[in-house]
Amino acid sequence: MSINCSLWQENSLSVKRFAFAKFSEVPGECFLLFTLILLMFLVSLTGNSLIALAICTSPALHTPMYFFLANLSLLEIGYTCSVIPKMLQSLVSEARGISREGCATQMFFFIFFGITECCLLAAMAFDRYMAICSPLHYATRMSRGVCAHLAIVSWGMGCIVGLGQTNFIFSLNFCGPCEIDHFFCDLPPVLALACGDTSQNEAAIFVAAVLCIFSPFLLIISSYVRILIAVLVMPSREGRHKALSTCSSHLLVVTLFYGSTSATYLRPKSDHSPEVDKLLALFYTAVTSMLNPIIYSLRNKEVKAALRKTLSLKKVLIMNR
Repeated sequence: MSINCSLWQENSLSVKRFAFAKFSEVPGECFLLFTLILLMFLVSLTGNSLIALAICTSPALHTPMYFFLANLSLLEIGYTCSVIPKMLQSLVSEARGISREGCATQMFFFIFFGITECCLLAAMAFDRYMAICSPLHYATRMSRGVCAHLAIVSWGMGCIVGLGQTNFIFSLNFCGPCEIDHFFCDLPPVLALACGDTSQNEAAIFVAAVLCIFSPFLLIISSYVRILIAVLVMPSREGRHKALSTCSSHLLVVTLFYGSTSATYLRPKSDHSPEVDKLLALFYTAVTSMLNPIIYSLRNKEVKAALRKTLSLKKVLIMNR
């Protein structure tokens, strides 16, 4: 269904409202997707909230690794909340429109949380590298101050890149069409609606992707190469197993997140397909956010123990009311 952009323009030069593309003309398919995304959203919110709460309330988890994990859980909550509620509304409602300001706000938070996650995952890999390759100096080199600085830099990078990219794109004119061929205000589909030459914007997106997605990924790879070398020379088989087990959850999360985001933002423009981009976007906004708390809780005895303690405490509080 096409949308008449003339009704959505304040003048002939600038679109003031956008609309998200309809997933399907078949109501059953939209409802099925709505149900699946809603379930993943609720699992993500519940899982990440419980992990953040368990880490905050359990003194045994007040270590650098779990400090970063708590940051990651809070980030995932913001990440999904910035995108999925509007996505759900668009799936089951004819009110698929969003104002230019609303679209810019959604894009900023999407970039903000996405870039911050890239940096946090790199910080978590560096933490594992220090713990395994330099255990005698770990306490001093990964002090509370150092961890706080790494977290501040991660969140700060996300904010700076989010503000820069959003301002750069929404300083352009949008002459129409006004339908975004996507579930939310992602960079490439919004930029496709802009008037005139957008080559500078495309170059800026690619540079930001290389610096803020690919560079942290190289740091992660470098950290794990050194970890692997250190593990291979360990004399104890039990020591090797313990060292690798502390990294397995993080490696799995990195693979899921970077696999989907790299396929979206580091692919040549000629290889982009709206259908593939939507599928990838759904994966890294809903699926990975749902899987992350499951991965960390299932593969980590300390997190599972803290979660059981937190849930038991909540049951006691409810029963005493």
